[in-house]
Amino acid sequence: MATVHIEAEKGQIAPRVLMPGDPNRVAYIATRYLENRKLVNKVRGELAYTGTYKGVPVTVFSSGMGIPSMGIYSYELFNDYDVETIIRIGTAGSYVEDLNVFDVLLADSAYSKTSFDEESGFENIRIINSSFDLNSTILDTAALKGINVKQGRVYTSEAFYSDKTDHSDVINEGCKVVEMEAYALFYNAKKFKKKATALITVSDSFVTHEEMDSQTREQKLDEMIVLALESIIKM
Repeated sequence: MATVHIEAEKGQIAPRVLMPGDPNRVAYIATRYLENRKLVNKVRGELAYTGTYKGVPVTVFSSGMGIPSMGIYSYELFNDYDVETIIRIGTAGSYVEDLNVFDVLLADSAYSKTSFDEESGFENIRIINSSFDLNSTILDTAALKGINVKQGRVYTSEAFYSDKTDHSDVINEGCKVVEMEAYALFYNAKKFKKKATALITVSDSFVTHEEMDSQTREQKLDEMIVLALESIIKM
């Protein structure tokens, strides 16, 4: 049964979902990594493909940008399609010296100043943890593959463009990077008692002012994508 925002029928979405923000990245992942892939959603331009990775059903679904979009899609996936596990994969800007461009961060929690929690009516909370079991699986998989993964809290912002130059308020909350979706994903996972986390590659730094170029971005994101796929099929 389709929802307002997803046209897939029940059973066409796998229990394990990877969620990049960009629909083009969804198509890339599906084409490069999934066998027997099938397009199951294209409503509002947000693409979803379901296929198998090493024989395990996996869906790759674009979340769009920001808390509202991630909030809608993760809610419907958890509530209407019986999805059990979602890993957000994407990029973020680093606030701290020990997280440089190209580094991979596993989000152990997300902090936000959003009103999403109040408007959703489930629980008013500023900081939400990701799933411990899922994170442990990712860390174990990374160790086996020799991938260096750091852990830390992310700040989920509602503004991409900002004139702020002082980020001490969110740094003082323990945040190492800024992105725009993790808080909403973790909130809905908590609400529905599901598993969720975020694997993030640092694409730029507020400390060094380095930025990842487009070619390198694609190569480094592949490392993160494979880590996410290898981990999610174990859940």
